[in-house]
Amino acid sequence: MNDFTQLLEDLDGLLVTHPANVRYLSGFPHAEDAWLWLDAGGPLLLASPLYQNDLEAAGLPHLLGRPEAWPRLLAGRARGRVGFEAGRLPYATARRLGEALPGAELVPTQGRVEALRVRKRPEEVERIRRAMAIAREAYLEAQPRVRPGVPEIEVAAWLECGMRQRGAEGRAFPTIVASGENGAFPHAGAGPKALAEGELVTLDFGARHAGYHSDVTRTLALGEVPPQRRRLLAAVEAALEAAMARLGPGVPLAEPDRAARAVLEAEGLLAHYPHALGHGVGLEVHEAPRLSHRSPGVLEPGMVVTVEPGVYVPGLGGARIEELVWITEEGYQVLSAGM
Repeated sequence: MNDFTQLLEDLDGLLVTHPANVRYLSGFPHAEDAWLWLDAGGPLLLASPLYQNDLEAAGLPHLLGRPEAWPRLLAGRARGRVGFEAGRLPYATARRLGEALPGAELVPTQGRVEALRVRKRPEEVERIRRAMAIAREAYLEAQPRVRPGVPEIEVAAWLECGMRQRGAEGRAFPTIVASGENGAFPHAGAGPKALAEGELVTLDFGARHAGYHSDVTRTLALGEVPPQRRRLLAAVEAALEAAMARLGPGVPLAEPDRAARAVLEAEGLLAHYPHALGHGVGLEVHEAPRLSHRSPGVLEPGMVVTVEPGVYVPGLGGARIEELVWITEEGYQVLSAGM
């Protein structure tokens, strides 16, 4: 398990319930069905008896019981100031916890584990890199088949099946294939609409590998695309180039988004750019940091982030290009290159 001493500052114990945080600290792959208890005596997983063999094989300290019994399993250990993840624990569960631990002072905490997860360890970067390679290989196989007449949902199926065939645990999120006017919706999904000549088609997809995610977007032009649509794609390409030129360790998180916004404003398209430039990627497909023109802080070595400017015009369509980037000591690497 990872070192957790800094998490216990001002606390006698900490209950970690968010699956991504449980997996980060313990390495347990079924973290959605477990809690992690931390105190001076060491870490302890609370899990269902269904996972007894997994826990014993991994050598992870544990107590077994049905989920509703987990608060009671802590009764003999939880004393003094006991922290819990306030934004991650349902109200009813928090009440059961308080009833099971009458001698403890429950202390709400926010973002303690997430702060550790912002900068990825080398082994985490390699898992993200592999998740990205899986998505890249699936895309390169599917992309030549993306042509007029094919339903959006079929393109999504090609991508998802291709990722699975290459070893993905699953898709990172519901695959987006948004063609023509559907491209005006940033999270359009993929439906029965057939692709048509002259359209832009936005493909947003990713794979999950060893618990870690990839996230990438490409916008394709089908045949002869009208000038007003080509203008959208060209503006996004220019915004992406401007943002990438502002990446690197020590750069304010707000600066790349401001660079992209300046390009889109000059093109008269800023009103059609409704989201931030990017976000962190790791055990969750959306995690800290946030690359927004309002974000405090700076880019740090070890961060893995997306850079994804987009424009969305009702009745016309949209375009988005997204790169997955690892910030290094010297600059950055584009993990999504080669697509």
